[in-house]
Amino acid sequence: MNDLTEYVTLISSDDFSYVVLRSTACISPIIRRMLDPSNGFMEASTNTVHFDNINGIVLEKVCEYFYYNEKNKDAKDVADPEYASTLLIMVRKLISVSFPTELCLELLMAADYLDV
Repeated sequence: MNDLTEYVTLISSDDFSYVVLRSTACISPIIRRMLDPSNGFMEASTNTVHFDNINGIVLEKVCEYFYYNEKNKDAKDVADPEYASTLLIMVRKLISVSFPTELCLELLMAADYLDV
């Protein structure tokens, strides 16, 4: 299965699966390299990326960020233009609205790992 499909599957460490648009997932340079057939990673042939270090709750938030970023990448009148720039800014905003601190730390680690 070497075809570049429109959708890819991201799987968390606790086996939650998220099917997302390839273009959306490739916002992350790490995922983009994994899914590029010229790099020879298994993920490129299976169109599936396993994250042994990211749990389902965090991966869900990462996927939400990917879609938010994709939706607003060319927008000029985004209510909060900084939000579309990095997942780290999203984490800062979550901290200010009583989001669990331990989840924010995991999101920061995921953002660093995925380079978003």
